Amino acid sequence: MFSPNKGKNYSDQEITEDLENEKFLNHYFLRVTAKGKTFRSVDFRYTIFDHCYFRNSNFDSCDFTGCKFINTNLYGAKFEGCNFSYTDFNNTIVDEDIIDTSCPPYENLKLKFARTLRTNFAQLGNYDGVNKAILVELEATEVHLKKAWHSKESYYRKKYKSRSTRFIMFLKWLWFKSLDIVWGNGESAYKLMRTIAFILIFIGLVTVLNNYDPMHLSSYMKAMIVSPQIFLGVDVDLGIPNSFLAFITFLRLLMMGFFISILIKRLSRR
Repeated sequence: MFSPNKGKNYSDQEITEDLENEKFLNHYFLRVTAKGKTFRSVDFRYTIFDHCYFRNSNFDSCDFTGCKFINTNLYGAKFEGCNFSYTDFNNTIVDEDIIDTSCPPYENLKLKFARTLRTNFAQLGNYDGVNKAILVELEATEVHLKKAWHSKESYYRKKYKSRSTRFIMFLKWLWFKSLDIVWGNGESAYKLMRTIAFILIFIGLVTVLNNYDPMHLSSYMKAMIVSPQIFLGVDVDLGIPNSFLAFITFLRLLMMGFFISILIKRLSRR
């Protein structure tokens, strides 16, 4: 039932020359160093890098499928066309440029790759990397959810066979897309301000229909002046129904909650 995977353990070793077309399948590297070396088309699948040092090294078309990087220094390392499917990073120093050069091609793998990098960057206090990774994660998540219910690709049709499952994925996509439009899923103050502007316009239109003559342009000007006051809860004697004011109060609290959430993320640097 079981057979040896032919993996080897290397500890306290230094790689002294460039490597090309080598295989290190299921290996365990402990305190292995290789400063400024070039690795081309090297197979590192399912290998664990623990407390390793590969500063300023170049990795070209290497396969890191299923690898695990633990407390490893990859500062200044360059990755071009590498495969990082199912790779995990933990407290590892790596430049955020890896997101631009070696993202997995499929959305479900891309979001997992971006997620592990986001967590890793947060551990190191690299907040620019966190912001970059989360944007990629959100983009990949949206595409993945849409393909889960809409795409005719064999992977998605095999994984999400029944109509009920696809309908659930549609609801998840719809909810994700709605939050993206409203406030960019917590990452866009611009989208939140845009949403508030639409709410003010909505309040103004309701005010015109309820209190002013919709045939006069001045009515819309007056409504747009009082709509921020209504939104902020200022007592404006216009005879607006209490049910509408309660709805606006709910929207105000919701928008304020979104705004504070974005503000905390920015000030706390995650």
